[in-house]
This record gives sequence, structure tokens and C-alpha cells, in this order.
Amino acid sequence: MILEHALLQVRPGQGAAFEEAILAARPLIAASPGFISIEVRPASEQADLYLLVVGWTDIAAHRDGFRSSDRYAQWRALLHGFYKPMPTITYFAQDLFAQDPFAESIP
Repeated sequence: MILEHALLQVRPGQGAAFEEAILAARPLIAASPGFISIEVRPASEQADLYLLVVGWTDIAAHRDGFRSSDRYAQWRALLHGFYKPMPTITYFAQDLFAQDPFAESIP
């Protein structure tokens, strides 16, 4: 599994509207082949900042699949107006602890 990560800086005062829009947009990404999961978390100590983490089977599912789909055009229309600046996407590989044979025994 690949994780897509982005810090979403939402325009000041637009947090509530963004949260409504991201909930409405969730089915668009969830319907994408290769989609596994999505989390969007507000920052605890900074207004209008959110962490986006999306699980994909591989980078191509996001980059070549979702981002080239009609669903992405709808996603963009719903959400991209909230961001300032536009977020940078970073992909992360397999969890290092997932390969640790002792991970299960750590309390």
C-alpha cells in the first residue's frame, strides 16, 4: 500500500465549509479503483490546517487513475478553491514496522 500525504492549508475562516465539502467529495475518491482509505484530520493547534492521508494500492491508482478521471474534476471543483497555497502531494511506501517480526510482541 502507498500513502498519499498532503497538508491542506484552507483559506482563513473557511474550515467549516471545507469540512462540509470534503465530506461531500469522499464518495468521488472512494469509488476509484485502487482506493483503500482516506483520513482528513484538523490540526489541533492551528486553525484551517488539515492533514490528508489516502491509502492506495499503488501510485498509479492515484496519479494515473483518479487524477485523470471525471471524478477528480468534480473533486477539484468542490475542494481546490479552499486551498491557499495549493498543497504538495507526497507518496510514502510500505511501513517499516510492517516488516518487523517483533512488532507484534512490543507492548
